[in-house]
Amino acid sequence: MNGKPPFYRRYVVVAVACVIFAVAALVQMVRINYTPFATDLIARSENYQGVRKTIYPPRGTIYDRKGNILATNQIGYEVGIDLKFVSDPESIAFAAATLFDGLDYPDVYALASTEKRADENRYFVLSSYVSKDKIQELEQLDANYTLRRQETKSLKPSLSGLVWYPMQQRTYPEGTLASNVLGFYNYFSRENAQGVFGVEEAYNRLLTGKPQTVFMPNDPYLVEALPDIEPGASLILTIDREIQKMLEDTLQAALDWSGGEGGTIIVADPKTGEILGMASTPFFDPNQYWKYQETFPGITPYNRAVGTAYEPGSVFKVITMAAALDSGVAEPTTTYNDASGVYWVANSWPIYNWNYGAWGVQDMTGCMQHSLNVCLAYVAIDLLGEELFYEYLQAFGFGRSTGIDLASEANFPLRLPDNNQWMEMDLATNSFGQGIAVTPIQMVTAISAIANDGRMMAPHVVRGVVDKGQQYNVTPQVINNPISAEAARAITEMLAYSLEEEASGALVNGYRVAGKTGTGQIPTELGYTSTQTNTSFVGWGPADDPQFVVYVWIEKPTISQWGSEVAAPVFRDVVEQLVKLMRIPPDNIRQQIAQD
Repeated sequence: MNGKPPFYRRYVVVAVACVIFAVAALVQMVRINYTPFATDLIARSENYQGVRKTIYPPRGTIYDRKGNILATNQIGYEVGIDLKFVSDPESIAFAAATLFDGLDYPDVYALASTEKRADENRYFVLSSYVSKDKIQELEQLDANYTLRRQETKSLKPSLSGLVWYPMQQRTYPEGTLASNVLGFYNYFSRENAQGVFGVEEAYNRLLTGKPQTVFMPNDPYLVEALPDIEPGASLILTIDREIQKMLEDTLQAALDWSGGEGGTIIVADPKTGEILGMASTPFFDPNQYWKYQETFPGITPYNRAVGTAYEPGSVFKVITMAAALDSGVAEPTTTYNDASGVYWVANSWPIYNWNYGAWGVQDMTGCMQHSLNVCLAYVAIDLLGEELFYEYLQAFGFGRSTGIDLASEANFPLRLPDNNQWMEMDLATNSFGQGIAVTPIQMVTAISAIANDGRMMAPHVVRGVVDKGQQYNVTPQVINNPISAEAARAITEMLAYSLEEEASGALVNGYRVAGKTGTGQIPTELGYTSTQTNTSFVGWGPADDPQFVVYVWIEKPTISQWGSEVAAPVFRDVVEQLVKLMRIPPDNIRQQIAQD
């Protein structure tokens, strides 16, 4: 005996065999787990463990400056087909085509009849942002089908597989109010939904927040609490709901009375650049976003105040005269002899006054009061000169965007003397607002600088942002000082005096205001031969302490072609209501309070 137990060799052989078998099994397990088939099988198994879903945070609310809600959210529903539960495609197709707009029976039936696959869940979205009323109709139909199945002891009709889930839906409680400022939320599909136009587009990323993708297990024992998802930031606008409503009502009344094709009225605070109201036609209900193309056919701008460039006419004379006073080439008492009613540019091209008449010797105040084209052409060509004139235009912001925080701002570049298409005639016509295209917001921004002692403020419609419980207010920004305070006050006095002397229809009882009319001929292929015009008025007040700038533009009025007869009375109507809404006392009371 060698001391080894009986059957020793047999034990060794069995042990070695077990080890070899275990190693082989382990190697095979590792190999199987890393084969393409195994990887595919594991991936498919996840479909039975649960699904991944993207959770979208609530979109931020939009308020006016006083806290009134202009845009918020409500619960809508997504309706879809969960294919693995479908037993009656005909009933699903009938219900969807009957209850939901835009769905056809054949299309829904084709989806509901799609071949089922045991290895994957298949889900088709039929309609998004369905109203609660429609869901209640769907629930009632489902209940009726259930009762019928019980009565007939049949498996049909059945809506099994037609499912609906709650989701956030954008809503605008005020309807058309301030829609041109707000824009709208385009949710034709949830994955591609985004803000369009206005602040909805300009601040889309802030309003949207950050979506998160989470895994939703089918096993209820594995379900965990959903992560806290921060809602999108909310916006507080500079817009005053009451002022906005007044502007829109006044604009509509003005169009009805004048026969105008469209128009814009803007009210701004010249000291801060805040837009207090911005009305623009056509009016649009963003709750019915799908009608956008009906309301704005072709190239119709969503917001004329920022999206349309046009020739402003004589309101632009304010800019030319401001440049002359600030540069020192003219003073209010500087005279011009309008002996013939015509100014010859380079002895070749005539410039005429609006009535083709001659007004004799006029000082600069008289030139503005009577809106003399020949006088302003003289100021631009003979006093300022091309280099200085265009320096001031660029200082006032023309030729570039204002940067207002609204989407789709238009801009028409200036044609400067270094352009080979520029002629001296451009200098003459630009001086009184022809041959130059501007947007209403550009004019408001430039004129606000004159009303604010020469300081030009950045125009904006968002006053503050509320994010994660904190409010961040927008600080007013000075973007330029195109003229001095002395020049600004001088032209304010000139224009206030001019309105008083001509007994303008823009005068407001109890309040001294400064302002200027504008009548811009609309060019055609044959030149300025059309009787259709852009009528406008820009004014600010009270003249001694401007607290508002009002810009009125009525396009193609039929009752009259003159800004003094169309736009000036609209300015008066706006200011008479505005001073009440802004609680600005009449001049005598305000000045008495200041003295006391």
